[in-house]
Amino acid sequence: MLVQMLREITQIPGISGYESKTRAKLIEWIEPYTNYKIDPIGNLIVELGEGEEKAIFMAHMDEIGLLITRITSDGKLKFRKVGGIDDRLLLGRHVKVITEKGTLDGVIGVTPVHLNIERKFDTIPWHALEIDIGAESKEEAEKMGVRVLDFAVFKKHFSVLNNKYIAARSLDDRFGVVALVEAIKDLVDHDLDGKYIFAFTVQEEIGLKGARFLANTYSPKYAIAVDSFACCSFLTGDVKPGNGAVIRAVDNSAIYTPSLARKTLEIAQKNNISIQIGVTGGGTDASVFEAKSQTLALSVPLRYLHSEAEMLHISDLKALIKLIEALVFELE
Repeated sequence: MLVQMLREITQIPGISGYESKTRAKLIEWIEPYTNYKIDPIGNLIVELGEGEEKAIFMAHMDEIGLLITRITSDGKLKFRKVGGIDDRLLLGRHVKVITEKGTLDGVIGVTPVHLNIERKFDTIPWHALEIDIGAESKEEAEKMGVRVLDFAVFKKHFSVLNNKYIAARSLDDRFGVVALVEAIKDLVDHDLDGKYIFAFTVQEEIGLKGARFLANTYSPKYAIAVDSFACCSFLTGDVKPGNGAVIRAVDNSAIYTPSLARKTLEIAQKNNISIQIGVTGGGTDASVFEAKSQTLALSVPLRYLHSEAEMLHISDLKALIKLIEALVFELE
């Protein structure tokens, strides 16, 4: 079930600001179980329970990608990066260009080694690259449906490795939205001690914009992001795939509330949930709540973050879902 959900949700294109297709799939999953609302910026929100705002759990819907900025006279597409993309990942890649009329295949080409007379193999900066969709003129590209402000994503692949791992583009943070959907389904019929907000946020990759909007709306006791944990490096300690969910205690955006991290660790251990604790880079939606809430980020270890080959261990995702549910019942 989880594998199929991941397969479906990772195949949907949706860079920051263009999350509508992802949101539609989530609504399809949630609608049979509970009510939802969409706020003015595009966050999808489910509220369970009543009374005091106890906790908000957030996972972002958007992914990194490319925004089309110009069509050249010979039909190529210029672009800018949306989110943190390593320029090395762009060369020779297949992409999908998403237009109002549909989806087009494209490639980002590279000079063949046979013709590289100067034998320069340095990474070409993104602004020097183009997407080739097979058009031979600007007019032909436009007839194919391309317009400025359309977008492109790396072509979607999905692999199950050794019956343990999932590898796909946009696991960041589509695994997080799957975790929240599963938690909602399990919690919806329970009497909860207070109000719990589950938010599927927009525009996280370009500055936590959806979460900032939520911070103007909600003031919960706890604010918890469910997002990726970039591993595995000397920078991230002993955290590794297959050893459980992760308490992301520190990253570039926040030193999350230490007492909440310790309490979460105790709850996980009490419920026999496989758990790890560590530090990493990047930032999460929870950090924008620091002025009003106790904050934390929960994760699974993700190899090769922000690449086409993002990779997680399925058992870690199962542990994460159990941990979210345990926190709802046991946080005071």
